[in-house]
Amino acid sequence: MLERVKKRLESFGYALKDGDEAALAFSIQKVENTIKNDCNVSSVPEGLEMIAIDMAAGEFLSAKKTFSPDDIEGLDLDFVVKQILEGDTNTVFATGEASLTPEQRLDRFLNYLLTHGRDEFSCYRRIRW
Repeated sequence: MLERVKKRLESFGYALKDGDEAALAFSIQKVENTIKNDCNVSSVPEGLEMIAIDMAAGEFLSAKKTFSPDDIEGLDLDFVVKQILEGDTNTVFATGEASLTPEQRLDRFLNYLLTHGRDEFSCYRRIRW
């Protein structure tokens, strides 16, 4: 999963730096534990892997925003996804959101990465005794 999260971060315009791998591994482990505990399973289900990748990227970028904000200045937030409809696959990009500051757009993007798909956890949830 580490390589897939790295590729996802690169698709956002983030260039990995020395020392990022440890923080990235921690973010991945945190997300995996969250999913496993929430669903009461021993491993991340295949159907939740893409959600886990986005969540791990969101965790990593949130930590970067908090502890090293200069490291994420290169993120391209001009074409952040504003809306996705899964039925007929309609994707709308938030271009020209002039009313939002770059930090607000980043916060919305991070919130999307961290929360999108959590409703799918219930499909994989197992009963605890």
